[in-house]
Amino acid sequence: MKTQMLSTQRPEDIAAAAGLLRNGKLVAIPTETVYGLGANGLDENAVLRIFEAKGRPQDNPLILHISEPKELESICHDIPAQAWLLAEHFWPGPLTMVLPVRDLVPKRTTAGLDTVAVRCPKTAATRELIRLAGVPIAAPSANRSGKPSTTTAAHVLHDMDGRIEAILDGGQSLPHSCLPSMPNSETAAPARSAWNPRSST
Repeated sequence: MKTQMLSTQRPEDIAAAAGLLRNGKLVAIPTETVYGLGANGLDENAVLRIFEAKGRPQDNPLILHISEPKELESICHDIPAQAWLLAEHFWPGPLTMVLPVRDLVPKRTTAGLDTVAVRCPKTAATRELIRLAGVPIAAPSANRSGKPSTTTAAHVLHDMDGRIEAILDGGQSLPHSCLPSMPNSETAAPARSAWNPRSST
C-alpha cells in the first residue's frame, strides 16, 4: 500500500480524505495536540485496522471525534447538563468527555465499555473533514504503540508509511500548548462528574 499525502490547504484533499474514511480506510488527521490515526468510529472493521496499524491492544478504548457539540446526541445518551456547559465553554478544543454510549457505536471502539470518550477538535480543517465524512472519527495518536506521539505529517509518514491510506497534512501540531486529553488523565479530574454522570453523587 502506498500512503497518499494530502493537505488541509486544498479543499479537494479534505473531501478526498472524508471519502476514504467513509469507505473504511485509515487517514492520519491533524489536531491541536498531536496527529490522530483516524477511521470511521462506527465501522468495526475500520476500527480494527487502527489497532493493527498501531500495534495497540484491543482492550484500549478509542476517542471519538465529532465536528460540533450537537453530534453528541447521535452517539451518547443521558447527557447531563454539566456536559453541555463544558462543551459550550471548552469545545472546540482539547477536552475529552466520557459519557454513556449508544448501541450504534461498536464494542470494539469502546473496548466493551458502556461509555465512550468524545472530543470536538479545535482544528477547523479536521472538523470540516468530520462533517464531510458524516461519521464520528475514532482517532488515537498516529504513532506505533510505544513510540512518541506524532506532531507533523512527516513524523506520521515515518511511523505509518504503507500501513494507512493517507495522511492529511495540517502542519505542525502544538502539544506544548495543551496536553493530549485522555479519559482518565489527572487533568480530567475536575470535570470527572460531567464526563461520567453515573459516578456522580
